Amino acid sequence: MRILVTGGLGFIGCNFCRYILSSYRDYKIINVDKLGIGSNLENLKDLKGDKRYKFIKGDICNKNLVNGLIKDVDAVVHIAAETHVDRSIKSPGKFIKNNTIGTFTLLEAIRKHNNCARLLHVSTDEVYGQAVWGSFDEHGTLRPSNPYSASKVAADMFVIAYNKTYQLDVIITRCTNNFGPYQHPEKLIPKTIIRSLRNMPVPLYGSGKNIRDWIYVIDHCEALALVLEKGKSGEIYNISAENELPNIEIVRRILRILNKPENFVTFVDDRPGHDFRYSLNSSKIRGELGWKPKFTLDEALRETVSWYIKNEQWWRPLATERALCEMPWRHGKSE
Repeated sequence: MRILVTGGLGFIGCNFCRYILSSYRDYKIINVDKLGIGSNLENLKDLKGDKRYKFIKGDICNKNLVNGLIKDVDAVVHIAAETHVDRSIKSPGKFIKNNTIGTFTLLEAIRKHNNCARLLHVSTDEVYGQAVWGSFDEHGTLRPSNPYSASKVAADMFVIAYNKTYQLDVIITRCTNNFGPYQHPEKLIPKTIIRSLRNMPVPLYGSGKNIRDWIYVIDHCEALALVLEKGKSGEIYNISAENELPNIEIVRRILRILNKPENFVTFVDDRPGHDFRYSLNSSKIRGELGWKPKFTLDEALRETVSWYIKNEQWWRPLATERALCEMPWRHGKSE
């Protein structure tokens, strides 16, 4: 199988490319990535020389580029996206362009040039908005709370519409918060690790009691590969590991792994539109496709902390003051 991966030099993308090439010897990957924020050539430098892997620097909003790439692939795994909520509050236009228009460009290319190709569209639990009680299944109402999640909702709707209108072979996955190797230092878990290693305060929004469901990125990649291979066209699959915890508890667990004191935590003003809790019901993918996470939360956290300790040469150039700033929407820092 020949797979076009968008955003393969980002956090989830690079882990997915590496997982596919290590698990499926007869698969080939074309990775198109514009090298924006969160993407890094260093993320897949170990694949240099692998004849099954090809990297193309390019923007998925470039219609001519996408049209050319789409013709010779069997599937598209669409991971490329602007993802940081804080930056979406400061610069929403970039999220509309890259997340919504980029997805539309891919759909049009498939419709016109390779309508037999399967599109796996990687979305997010944030499209459902805040879960006051219970957990969202795939039929949950979409209630985005910020420009990032709104741009992903719009992209999801285009994917669904192209399935119903043009009968394109498409699948949507919506996953909870990922963590693991190669995650940009602006995100909570790597930020906590890096700042703790530097004996710096670890900032948390509000009271730190906002709840997220955390999943190890390798478990997510395995789920994506399974959906790509066995998922039903036109369906949506929620992916979650059932690790719901307040942010403060995640930070405390990391501090304990690193033998750092809890007084490293410092609370900062909450951000606008900050959803209190996300929660997904993933019984569909578990029941229909037989997926379940292999890593416990504590195992995955230890693996992640160990990776950042051993790979300082990777994160040091990225761990700038801007990347570690907690509130770019407030301080006027967008990119």
